[in-house]
Amino acid sequence: MTHYQKLLRVSTSGKSLHNITTKIASIVAESGIETGLCTLFLRHTSASLIIQENADPDVLKDLANFMAKLVPEAAQYIHHAEGADDMPAHIRTVLTHTSEHIPINRGQLVLGTWQGIYVWEHRQHNYTRELVVHISS
Repeated sequence: MTHYQKLLRVSTSGKSLHNITTKIASIVAESGIETGLCTLFLRHTSASLIIQENADPDVLKDLANFMAKLVPEAAQYIHHAEGADDMPAHIRTVLTHTSEHIPINRGQLVLGTWQGIYVWEHRQHNYTRELVVHISS
């Protein structure tokens, strides 16, 4: 079994979705692995990782609007030491993912035509998020 691992730092700009598909595809190509599995793990509890449509940006806007209504920042949370957006960010992360697994075939991610990989920043401020990319065959 062959393994390849890389740490990817993603700079976020407040609450937003950051398409990292091209960066992940480059790391897969760099690994030289033709058939295998790409495991992504985001090392945070207030941001998440999702696979979602990459064609119509309205989908991402609707997701963000839905999540804001589902988990409002104005609610009464016990944990607020890091600001009003912190506890809602933790809840949003629990409702989504911090890891994803994507098959690799012929040296490429086996994503659907309209699928993209995103880091979803749930906090108001800019952060540098760390993503472990582990590729195995």
